[in-house]
Amino acid sequence: MNAVGRDAKDPALERVPIPPAEVAKGILHPRTQARHRRLTRVPASAQMSRFVEWYWEVRWDLRGCPPFVAEVLPFPSVNLTFERTTASTGGFVNGVCTTKFTRELAEEGEAFAVKFRPGGFGAFTGLDVASFRDSAIDLIEVLPQAQGLTERVLAVPTAERRRDVVEDFFAEQARTAVVDDNYRLLLRMIAAMESDRDLLRVDQVAERFGVPIRTLQRLFRRYVGANPKWVLRRYRLQDGAQLLADGRTEDLAALALDLGYFDQAHFSREFALEVGMAPLEYARSAD
Repeated sequence: MNAVGRDAKDPALERVPIPPAEVAKGILHPRTQARHRRLTRVPASAQMSRFVEWYWEVRWDLRGCPPFVAEVLPFPSVNLTFERTTASTGGFVNGVCTTKFTRELAEEGEAFAVKFRPGGFGAFTGLDVASFRDSAIDLIEVLPQAQGLTERVLAVPTAERRRDVVEDFFAEQARTAVVDDNYRLLLRMIAAMESDRDLLRVDQVAERFGVPIRTLQRLFRRYVGANPKWVLRRYRLQDGAQLLADGRTEDLAALALDLGYFDQAHFSREFALEVGMAPLEYARSAD
């Protein structure tokens, strides 16, 4: 275990820069989505950024218009969401989602969320994140101490002030939280898996970081709630979807190889399975 005072100096715990609003990794049909809702991201404080990547807010006003179904290939992260629509209001813990996430936006509504780093929610709370994988659970059921937090978050008007409400609520827990070496190691592995397309298999990750495969798998189950093979595949599919939406369609075989797939057929099968349409069909629809 390591003292909190040293955490901010660890490169594995440096604040992750917020992607510009126009970066749409993970968002399917990003330009179409942008016409139906407004997305805002705000940074975490230095203390909370050890566990939180950023905060995001989505607002929509489709009164008088047909509902719109938003689709996302989510990051391997837990999100705390605070939502208000014409039908209901609530706070939820959204576990790691291993399939395509869809949400119908209708009438008028908003959602504000805490996007934890992969592994961050498990490290911050000590909870078994695998137990709510692919689930959205009432916030109070997971964090009973958060009674009234949803109402306080939604009572303020801006994403920045909502971030402050959440961080005030977690301030004492964040101040005393201790980051252990296993979480630091996990963050370094996650960063490599997301950015290095030469990492194609779990055994390559284990070899690079000098850990047995079983140890790596236990770390991912404990902190992420999903296995490392799935995490690798999700990052590559997110890359593929973003490149296709940006017009990278001239050579699908080369694209598949760039993403670490054995061949175009393998990439196309996985993409269609996760996204629901073939790569070229997706590219044509991503206007």
